[in-house]
Amino acid sequence: MTFLMPAETAPQEKVWMAFPCEGYSLGADEAAKDEARSTWAAVAHAVREFEPVTVVVDPAETAIARKYLSADIEITETPLNDAWMRDIGPTFVHAEDGSVAAVDWVFNGWGAQDWAQWDKDSSVGEFVASRSGVPRIASPMVNEGGGIQVDGTGTVLVTETVQLDPGRNPDLTKADVEAELARTIGAKHVIWLPRGLTRDSQRFGTRGHVDIVAAIPTPGTVMVHVQRDPAHPDFDVSKLVLETLRNSHDGHGNEWTIVEVPAPSVLKDAEGFVDYSYINHLVVNGGVIACSYDDPNDAEATSILQQQYPGRKVVTVDARPIFERGGGIHCITQQQPAAR
Repeated sequence: MTFLMPAETAPQEKVWMAFPCEGYSLGADEAAKDEARSTWAAVAHAVREFEPVTVVVDPAETAIARKYLSADIEITETPLNDAWMRDIGPTFVHAEDGSVAAVDWVFNGWGAQDWAQWDKDSSVGEFVASRSGVPRIASPMVNEGGGIQVDGTGTVLVTETVQLDPGRNPDLTKADVEAELARTIGAKHVIWLPRGLTRDSQRFGTRGHVDIVAAIPTPGTVMVHVQRDPAHPDFDVSKLVLETLRNSHDGHGNEWTIVEVPAPSVLKDAEGFVDYSYINHLVVNGGVIACSYDDPNDAEATSILQQQYPGRKVVTVDARPIFERGGGIHCITQQQPAAR
């Protein structure tokens, strides 16, 4: 049987999320914990304007979660280490008959990082697959949903620093990765970007997820995160990614239409250079849930997203509290496509 990961613009059954639990991402004091819970809930409520949302909650957090989440958001319980559903959950695909299945990657804390815990999160993919009532496709490859972007026709974007990370898949070659992506998500043409953004490549990052670097709104078009300020190290990263894409083609052999999406104008936070990105948005039925940063570039980025997703309403959520904890809106959500 063959499988194909549909584009994010395909009709969706629901969106899955996880709720922040006690741990390094939640925060050390009550104000930080409230900020995390409130922001995750704001994303869930934004999605719920368009389609159903199921939130996976650690049993110890259920009573707290219900205080933040509206009654029309479903809660289901399983033990959690953290709340990055894009990475700990499964990747949903279509089978040949149009039915839905769930690819359960191996999750090992973004390459067995010394600060990460994944004894519980490593089981979330299987849990969500079971809870969603679709067949599970077990993959032996360490991978995360944030490490792949697709066009729905077999073109896949990845980064060399993730799937080939010695902490993830030390024995796999590019050919091995491409073969497993072909088996699980129907990859026919894989484009290897050399790396991800600077902050995401540092100690508390994912080592270079593609979903804050580039996204494919329609086949043949790729949106790319572009840092315009040469004072930020991502200025050079952006040039490298753009050069790679300009020298590549999509799965149909066509040159890309490249849409440059500016980074926010802010360069640093208390920890150093930021990796704030408008690329890290979620497409839902009739809408786009986009990151905002109370930044002068918010309006331009929102306008670009509106142009690239015509007929969809762009709703923004302040994503700074999410990025301070290691990711964005796309990172904390996972869409389940509808059966065809």
